[in-house]
Amino acid sequence: MEDGTVEKIEKIRAGIASDHAGYGLKTYLAERLRERGYEVTDYGTDSDSSVDYPDFGHPLGKAIDNGEHDCGIAICYSGNGIGMVLNRHRGVRAALCWNKEIAALARKHNNANVCVLPAHFLTNGEAEEIVCTFLSASFDGGRHARRIGKINAGLQE
Repeated sequence: MEDGTVEKIEKIRAGIASDHAGYGLKTYLAERLRERGYEVTDYGTDSDSSVDYPDFGHPLGKAIDNGEHDCGIAICYSGNGIGMVLNRHRGVRAALCWNKEIAALARKHNNANVCVLPAHFLTNGEAEEIVCTFLSASFDGGRHARRIGKINAGLQE
């Protein structure tokens, strides 16, 4: 992990999506994860031509809501836009992760199931380490479970 590689932690079903700004990083990460035996579904985009991040974030969010994936990875220029889209889905807890420590805390304390990356601010190697940390961390439960249970409590149908 220190050398920027993603080790296979466990077999997971992951969805990955990006806009044009995240296309290169998405392609790189999807390839690395597949090389290590992960099942990865790519929700696009398929080029670096300008597109709108909701067009790719919503299909990933719906797939997570439907139980098609254990987790997701989403990428746009800052990470904020696609993260906002994903968090509109009831079953998604998307966390903007810009370093390994934040990625670990997102899983341990917030039970995040989507790792959102800011493509413009990360190298491929940094992003790979963040994703590896995210995938290998697990939810601590306890007092954090009570807090997670309150996230959707105030939402209207």
